[in-house]
Amino acid sequence: MSIEEKLAELGIELPDAPAPAAAYQPFAKTNNLILTAGQIATDRGKFVAQGIVGDSVDLETAQACARQCAINILAQINAANGTLEGVRIVKLNVFVASTPDFTDQHLVANAASNFMADVLGENGKHARSAVGVPSLPLNSPVEIEAIAEV
Repeated sequence: MSIEEKLAELGIELPDAPAPAAAYQPFAKTNNLILTAGQIATDRGKFVAQGIVGDSVDLETAQACARQCAINILAQINAANGTLEGVRIVKLNVFVASTPDFTDQHLVANAASNFMADVLGENGKHARSAVGVPSLPLNSPVEIEAIAEV
């Protein structure tokens, strides 16, 4: 099954790659690696949610945000590479805007990790960091950057 067929099976229509929100490139390509800029939780320009996890954003909503960040990562990789076929996710760095007492950043990050494996199979399995931070750009609850091999 192709990656496009797998996305369709999951009910996902890959959006156009989100434009940068500031002075940076949305991805950098070097040799056989693509490094994405941090992708926030927007779906075609609209936020999935905004706020702080453990306060105004609950775990389930934060997981939906992480999944959307992963979709946006695939859109960036597709824009950089022209296809998702043969792409392998090497590493995800997941940032969760959360209260000091929220310690389930790894559970938020699992939504992105599971999505990558669902879409890319073995090539979606990766190393990962999940870090709690006090805030993120534009009040996004989650931001994720990726390193992919093509």
